Amino acid sequence: MLDPELLERITARRAELDELEEQLAKQLAEVRGERDELAIAERVLDRVSEQLAEERASAAPAPGQVGGQAVMLIPYRTPDAEETVLPPDYQRILAAVRQAAGPVMARQVGEVVGVDVSVRALQAGTAT
Repeated sequence: MLDPELLERITARRAELDELEEQLAKQLAEVRGERDELAIAERVLDRVSEQLAEERASAAPAPGQVGGQAVMLIPYRTPDAEETVLPPDYQRILAAVRQAAGPVMARQVGEVVGVDVSVRALQAGTAT
C-alpha cells in the first residue's frame, strides 16, 4: 500500500514542475520571438548601411581638372575615415601643421611638401 503522504508530495511536486515547465516554455517563446526580431533588425540595418554606402560613394567627388590641370582630390569624408586614406602630400601637410608651434605660413607648408614657394616681388612701374 502506498503512503498517502508520499503520494501527496509526488502530486504536489508534479504540479510545481508542470507550472515551471509552462513558465519556461513561455520564456523560451519570448526569447525566440525577440531573437527573430533582432535577426530581422540586423538584416534591415545591413540593407540600410549598404544603401547609405552606395549613396555616399555616388556623392563622392569625381576626379577632375581645374584650369586644364589635373587636380588631386581629397577622398570623400566619412565619419570613420582615417588620415591614411589621404594622398601622401596631404598627410605631409597635416604633419607640418601639427609640428608647428603656432600659425603656419604657406611657405613652410610648401617647403615640407617640396613645392616651389619663391615669390618674386613686383617692382613699381615694371610691366609684366
